[in-house]
Amino acid sequence: MAEAERYDLAVIGAGPGGYVAAIRASQLGMRVVCVDREAALGGTCLRIGCIPSKALLDSSELFWQARTRLAAHGVSVGEVSLDLLAMMRRKEQVVHGLTTGVATLFKKNRITPRQGRARITAPGLVAIEGPDAGTVLASRILVATGSEPATLPGFELDGARIVSSEEALSFDAVPARLLVIGAGAIGLELGSVWARLGSEVRVVEVADRIVPGMDRDLTRALQSALEKQGLTFRLSTQARKAVVKDAAVEVTIETGGAAVTESFDRVLVAIGRRPVTAGLGLDALGVTLDPKGHVRVDERFETSVPGIHAIGDVIGGPMLAHKAEEEGIACVERIAGQAGHVNYEAIPSVVYTWPELAGVGKTEEDCRAQGLEVTTGTSRFAANGRARAMGERDGLVKVVADARSDRVLGLHILGPHASELIAEAALAIEFGASAEDIARTSHAHPTLAEAVREAALAVAKRSIHS
Repeated sequence: MAEAERYDLAVIGAGPGGYVAAIRASQLGMRVVCVDREAALGGTCLRIGCIPSKALLDSSELFWQARTRLAAHGVSVGEVSLDLLAMMRRKEQVVHGLTTGVATLFKKNRITPRQGRARITAPGLVAIEGPDAGTVLASRILVATGSEPATLPGFELDGARIVSSEEALSFDAVPARLLVIGAGAIGLELGSVWARLGSEVRVVEVADRIVPGMDRDLTRALQSALEKQGLTFRLSTQARKAVVKDAAVEVTIETGGAAVTESFDRVLVAIGRRPVTAGLGLDALGVTLDPKGHVRVDERFETSVPGIHAIGDVIGGPMLAHKAEEEGIACVERIAGQAGHVNYEAIPSVVYTWPELAGVGKTEEDCRAQGLEVTTGTSRFAANGRARAMGERDGLVKVVADARSDRVLGLHILGPHASELIAEAALAIEFGASAEDIARTSHAHPTLAEAVREAALAVAKRSIHS
């Protein structure tokens, strides 16, 4: 860029929050530029997060099904072998297709992409260093730089033996023994991938349960299901330090004050993520951050500096791509004078293990802690005709409803395709539906979704099939 270019909106970060905000802003008539340090658009989610992990989850699930479950369906395939290189190639093809798809959407919506590292030198002024070096003038700036893996003292990431989720998506061989530190969504998903492909996987979690924050009954059932698949868990346990020795990692693990040292081929640190703000120039501008480094924003997603906005992982809350998308849309709609909003109670969370775990709204524990009187209803997939036909008996649905109004406060699912079933629950919470509304809505038979209806019926103690 020979001279400064002028835009209505400069978006920093081309992940789900950034690129969706850019497209919506263009639809609203704004001239938009989107700056990202990578040539491939789509951010962490599309390149090295959500999408490649789901590609590997699906591929490894098929491998595991072929080895352990197809015979029960009368399908004999003989000896099943793994071509890890082919699996990785397929993953990269999926990623390439989606990242180039974002580039196509930018062309369609007349959004200018710029590659490089962005620094906000003043309100309305962005300097770019890198392939598309130059200066951008914009009436508004939107920071959507996302997050990166959090680090753990005593575990220096080397990209080979001690790794983050990014490297764990691209191992060149199946580790004989894999230690996963952190029993959240990322740790359980990647642990599942490598366990299915043949690794002995140990999961260490400092909390007394896996996936803290989701429904306790369902997480307990998920742990049992994963243990049947070969994963082992050590809860209320801390990983203290790691020492790389030749081709192994010696890890000190402490439970209840007693420490032991175990050897693993690789260690995945999956203890969470932290906001990416370094190098943006926010401190010099006076943009306020919270103690954890998240950018503080108001209800319009505007920072303490007028004209500079922020969304997604960088502002805190659940670090979810779809949450960032909703914030991006709401932010630019507010900039355009519209009434954009985000209902955070209706943002679902999903763990893409098998069975899948999904939830939206409050858990039963949340409600009890807040002094809310609730009624719950549950339905097990073992009583669902479609689940039985699929051979998927594990899991259940739980509906949490206000005891007086019957309004659905939360809905939680552990079972096959929970990630798809949870959309009905999110819609119910968005519309303020009651458990009776779900119960009186006809659900096709036989479908997995009938389990959602059965759980809603159970709130009033009138379930039919369970």
